[in-house]
Amino acid sequence: MEDDNKTTYKHKDYYKVLEVEYDASDEKIRLNYRKLALKWHPDKHKCNDAATTKFQEINEAYSVLSDPDKRLDYDLNGDYEINKYTLPEYLARFKGMILTCNGLGMSQDSVWSEQLTESNKLTDK
Repeated sequence: MEDDNKTTYKHKDYYKVLEVEYDASDEKIRLNYRKLALKWHPDKHKCNDAATTKFQEINEAYSVLSDPDKRLDYDLNGDYEINKYTLPEYLARFKGMILTCNGLGMSQDSVWSEQLTESNKLTDK
């Protein structure tokens, strides 16, 4: 049974929609959002459904990536279509998980690491 609290995201790479790197700062995300929203705003493209759809995608991506909780949830639970990434894109997208704590996606000073260290000390005694 699936968790009802888990958000499901459409099959889109929100980072690509906003044309930012996967480790982009909040400021960079905000600046690119504003640039793209102005470029694709429906008022500039009257009677163009494609532009309206693009504008909605940009808003959807920004609503997720601008909220720290939603962004973390998206980064952890987003739908990854791995075969659509080039090698550099793949490494950039998943470097946080690859390089931290032996690929477990945790920093060395996380609560989980501390608990694991403490439990190892107890079992060694």
